[in-house]
Amino acid sequence: MVLGAGGVGTALLMMRWGLARCDGMRHRGAMKTLIAWSPAAGLNVVSVERGEQAWTVTVESRRPTPCPGCGAQSKSRHGTYWRTLRDLSAQGAPVVVNARLGRWRCRNQRCDRRIFTERVPDLAAPFARRTARLAEIVRLLGHSAGGRPSERLMRRLGMPISDTTILAGLRKHARARSESSAVASVHVAGVDDWAWRKGSNYGTIIVDLERREVVDVLADRSAATTASWFRDHPEVEMVNRDRAGLYAEAAREGAPQARQVADRFHLLQNFRETIERQLGG
Repeated sequence: MVLGAGGVGTALLMMRWGLARCDGMRHRGAMKTLIAWSPAAGLNVVSVERGEQAWTVTVESRRPTPCPGCGAQSKSRHGTYWRTLRDLSAQGAPVVVNARLGRWRCRNQRCDRRIFTERVPDLAAPFARRTARLAEIVRLLGHSAGGRPSERLMRRLGMPISDTTILAGLRKHARARSESSAVASVHVAGVDDWAWRKGSNYGTIIVDLERREVVDVLADRSAATTASWFRDHPEVEMVNRDRAGLYAEAAREGAPQARQVADRFHLLQNFRETIERQLGG
């Protein structure tokens, strides 16, 4: 069988979504479709279509699901609803996932919920507009490259997303990580500035260097705000910072018990400048 450019793209995407069409397996003149994989447990791939702007993958679920309130398993279907999600691109073209999920009745008389919607955490977070794997890619690119460079790269890869959305996702992720790790003590804190908008709007990022995790992102770059954060975390024993006096002042005021050290970049920069002065002299 010879496939054109469009046929090759369709075949590759169908292989990605677990659809394989076999010419040798015909029944009453109809081509048999094998579903070998689904984007998440309990979801079945119904169709894969190529439109003018994007691929559209339709999936559905018919399995009973537990109530998110009480955890009781429900077999009483109330109806269905649709979720539209952006997914990783295929051959540089966007992919849209249309998921038909269930609405269920909770039969537990002690539960406050009467009707609840099916949640598929392996596919996407509640209320999200992107699949979990695409959201992870966006977060990693935004964290490493920033807003506008990530926006340009994502557009070239067939997954258009604005820099504002990328930065908003980073803030949300940092806030969630901060709340989830609020009980953990921060003993070695790395402090540096963070560009919300390069050249005009800067904040402060604080990293737990022992766990290598971002613990907070402050709204501005000021000694008062950073010192206030240090006062709320008296367990800090060491502050890793740049050579600017702003964060030095913040550490002196908010964490006088902590030892201040230069970060690795500035240690190497100090070393390089010292060698240049010596050799230049």
